[in-house]
Amino acid sequence: MLDLQKIRAITIDLDDTLWPIAPTITQAEQVLQDWLAAHVPAAAALARQPGVRQRIRQTVQQQWPDQLHDLSFLRLQSLRHLLHEAGEALHHAEPAFEVFFAARQQVCLYDDTVQALAFLSARLPVLALSNGNADVQRIGLGRYFVGTVAAKHVGVAKPDRAIFEYAAQILRQPIDAVLHVGDDVQLDVCAALDVGMQTVWVNRGGHAWHGGDRLAHLEVRDLLQLCAQWPQVQENDG
Repeated sequence: MLDLQKIRAITIDLDDTLWPIAPTITQAEQVLQDWLAAHVPAAAALARQPGVRQRIRQTVQQQWPDQLHDLSFLRLQSLRHLLHEAGEALHHAEPAFEVFFAARQQVCLYDDTVQALAFLSARLPVLALSNGNADVQRIGLGRYFVGTVAAKHVGVAKPDRAIFEYAAQILRQPIDAVLHVGDDVQLDVCAALDVGMQTVWVNRGGHAWHGGDRLAHLEVRDLLQLCAQWPQVQENDG
């Protein structure tokens, strides 16, 4: 059970917590493919071949094992590999990435997201904490956050404890005064529990718990259930 008296700030995951990520990436991949077809047709044709994208992705991950936390870096390197194999000029990689990255920000928010963020951010500082490369400013949610901590900024990804500790430092709060909210049992809930944070598991799909004996302090189907834990008159005490 949550101890609201101890909570002084909130970190919240983005992908699959505030919006579904699969349709977002699918659409961004299609936008990228259309751009490739218009500007570098040989690369587009290569990318359409079964297994090519996966093979290139694996090659890049093997070549840059110290950059696995930086999805933007991996995407850009994959585009460079694709262009090289297709015999296309490598300078197309950057504009191709920007096309993908812009489309990646075109998310479809869950119905509860805006109302919940408005409620929570009026009461406590809220910090985005993500392994991905979503940009809350470009998405239009920036006003609800005091900042963003992404894996590429810290050099490690969840579940590494360092990213949670860094977030607490940014918030200028002890780790046990920060509530972490996320959808992933291992990367969000169990990892945050390991560093002494209170946790909320956003279980939109009604999945069974698979985190062992340790449980989230609160399990919710949507973020409005989390908001309901707070007295409606409580104000932000900084």
